[in-house]
Amino acid sequence: MKTTGLKPRDFAWVIGKRLATSARLGGQGFEHRRVRRQEEIAWLLQSEFTAVVSLLPGAQNVNSYEEAGLDVYRAPVDLESDPEVVEKAFDTIHDALSGPDARVLVHRNYVDDTVAGVLAGYVVYSGLVDDERLATMAIQAVIGRPLGPGARALIPSAD
Repeated sequence: MKTTGLKPRDFAWVIGKRLATSARLGGQGFEHRRVRRQEEIAWLLQSEFTAVVSLLPGAQNVNSYEEAGLDVYRAPVDLESDPEVVEKAFDTIHDALSGPDARVLVHRNYVDDTVAGVLAGYVVYSGLVDDERLATMAIQAVIGRPLGPGARALIPSAD
């Protein structure tokens, strides 16, 4: 099957064919391009994605995702978020992945330390990895760079 559209910037699988991450579709701020967003949404649909989890504080792109038929979940979080807010983001990702055919994209404007910390935290929270150091190493390999102290602070203890 040939995929149409454009693969989102900084796209990477976290859990093969189930959970992925990328930069915000179409870019952010002054760099945002409506046509690019449409092409990236087309790629998601062709790749059988079912949902987008936005970690952004605003509702950027939500209407476009809904119009395309994607389920949209909002879980605003940043490096200064309280643990309860971060845990709510884990719950949101878990809910988005609850269907047997769910394929979920998690994003912020960039794949930054917030995204990396939430994803590493989610694999611990969900029980997929039972050691926060292993989760850190796995997400570092996925995104291709080290996690900073803010990202590491978002990862719950596996105890």
